[in-house]
Amino acid sequence: MINLPTLRQWRYLVALAEIRHFGKAAEACFVTQSTLSAGIQELETQLDAALVDRTKRKVVLTPLGEELASRARELLREAEEMVLLARAASAPLTGPLRLGVIPTISPFLLPRVLPSLRKRFPELKLFLREDLTLRLIDQLQAGKLDLLLIALPFEAGALDTLPLFDDEFLVACRSDNPLANRASVKLDDLADSNLLLLEDGHCLRDHALAACRLPPSPRRDGFAATSLHTLVQMVDSGLGITLLPQLALDAGVLRGTDVVTRPLGTGKKGEAARQIGLAWRRGTQRAKEFQLFGEALVAAIHQTSEPAPAKRA
Repeated sequence: MINLPTLRQWRYLVALAEIRHFGKAAEACFVTQSTLSAGIQELETQLDAALVDRTKRKVVLTPLGEELASRARELLREAEEMVLLARAASAPLTGPLRLGVIPTISPFLLPRVLPSLRKRFPELKLFLREDLTLRLIDQLQAGKLDLLLIALPFEAGALDTLPLFDDEFLVACRSDNPLANRASVKLDDLADSNLLLLEDGHCLRDHALAACRLPPSPRRDGFAATSLHTLVQMVDSGLGITLLPQLALDAGVLRGTDVVTRPLGTGKKGEAARQIGLAWRRGTQRAKEFQLFGEALVAAIHQTSEPAPAKRA
């Protein structure tokens, strides 16, 4: 029988591969530097192979060390999921859950649903990470996150997704804009307007363009915003119009401004919308638990009080 290395030894190697410093890697593993160094040496002796080139200036892994560290990440992730799966069998949604959320959802939805989720799952330890979709997907695939709350459609690669609800887009403009006099705004009405959008990297920008059936890079006179709140302020200053999701409007993103909204008439119900959903690594053993989280999230939305009406006039 092969004498297998321990998970602790593999964890030391992964930490060293990610941090490239013995002392800092030891801190990340909550051990002393000598303990981590000895663990790496024991691993090399056990495998009869060099994994780390030790120099005075920096830590460099050998090609074999890099390959084994990559595989060890998957091994540690699977071991962690086995423990969480066993825990979920008797008590689902208990313990840690690392959730990544995009910034056009997080501040508008989470304050509304978190109290209900905490009440329903008091033992759930929810750790939140807010970032752009692509970076969240990278962190999910690297095992640094367990679950994502993002906007769909999005090319997610080898991930499973669970749509939760539609989030309609509305046209936002100042009350003195001619479009404010319309009961609804047609796509043709946007042709002569300066459409303000979020900067590149925000999936909401792509979804808004798709709702308007516009090409990926429309004329924007060089203006782009980094957040929905900034976008609203730009519209309130008379720089142009924009599209805003109902989720942000319900959360009061227009409060204190002279910005109003009108429906976007596309001729087809639900076409001018993005879809809010969950995404997780394909093949994870926690899929049923994540589906339960999605159901609880939708239930929490329905249980909340009526949202503040969007500013319409």
